[in-house]
Formats: sequence, C-alpha cells, structure tokens
Amino acid sequence: MAVGDAQAAFWQAAARDGVVLEKAKVPWINQRGHYGLPPTAGAAVESLDRIFHALGGLAPEQQAERVTALPGDFFHAESGTFIETDELQHFTSFRLTTLDLYPDHAALGYDWNHYRALCHELAPKADRYRAAKPAAGFGPGGRQRQRAYNDALRDLATPATGHPPLIRIPLVDADGEGAYRRHRREILSALFD
Repeated sequence: MAVGDAQAAFWQAAARDGVVLEKAKVPWINQRGHYGLPPTAGAAVESLDRIFHALGGLAPEQQAERVTALPGDFFHAESGTFIETDELQHFTSFRLTTLDLYPDHAALGYDWNHYRALCHELAPKADRYRAAKPAAGFGPGGRQRQRAYNDALRDLATPATGHPPLIRIPLVDADGEGAYRRHRREILSALFD
C-alpha cells in the first residue's frame, strides 16, 4: 500500500457518511513547535516545553526553525475538529513518554489509556522504524522523538487554541476504511453532538 492510501480510504469512508473532511493545516502548528504557538495557547506551552526537554529537544535549533505550518491529516470545518490517523510509527516508546507527561486535565478526543497500551504493545517494532534518521530540533536519530513531540503538540495546542479536542484514530493495520468504521460512532458523536 502506498503512502497516504490508508488516509485516503479513511477520508472516502467519511465522505460516504456525509462527513466533509479537508486537509489539516493551520499556521499555529508549525516547525517551531511550542515556540511558535500564539499567546492564547497558555498552559499548553509549559506542558509542551517539559515534554520537549524530556525528549532531548534542542531549544536553539527548534527556535530557529521556520514558521512553516506542519500538515496534519484532517479538519472538519463545521465543528472545528481535527482528526489524526496514527500508523505504527506513532506508537513508539517516545510517544509513551509524551503521553505520560500530559497534565491530568488534558482535553483529549481519544482514549489515553488505550493509546498508552498500544505504545506498550507496538513500541518494540515501532522503535526500529527510522531509528537513525536525524530531525531538526532533535539531532541525530531524532525523527521518532520529533514525531512523538509533534503528536503531543497537536494534542495539547488544539484545545488550548479554542478547538475541540483532537481526535486520534489508530491505523496500525493500514485499513483506513476499517479504522473509520470501527470508530464511526465516536467520530460522529464528536463532530455532531
């Protein structure tokens, strides 16, 4: 299956249900991470700074990044809700670290415990995916840490900027349509209730 096929199948399944999703891209989720968030993000910045440093982030490099928007998966304009579909590479031990550092009151549009369990289960394999790839702000071998940080950035900054909690859908089997069907009820409830 080619890159993006699972997300396309998810999008098509949602469209057949009358759910209009567009590509997610907003200026406040950008390459600078929490250093590029608007002042309205408030407490999310403090939590993200703690996460960034726990992952070994390099502040001078991150602060020097461009303010170029990071593309996400989906945005439902009618409700203002963002949806991310997470493949295997999102369930690393680094992602578990970020989840464990979330504040107790974090507004999440997914089951935090389920995501932690998936990280425990899948990290042995996911941790090997592009383990040596470098990443800006995280140095050599930093791509997995950068991905985990960017997931946390979306999770915490989205409600802090006035949007509903971001919905995350596990997509570890590459079956986008199946993932939509398995989570259809919770997606529709979040978007239309």
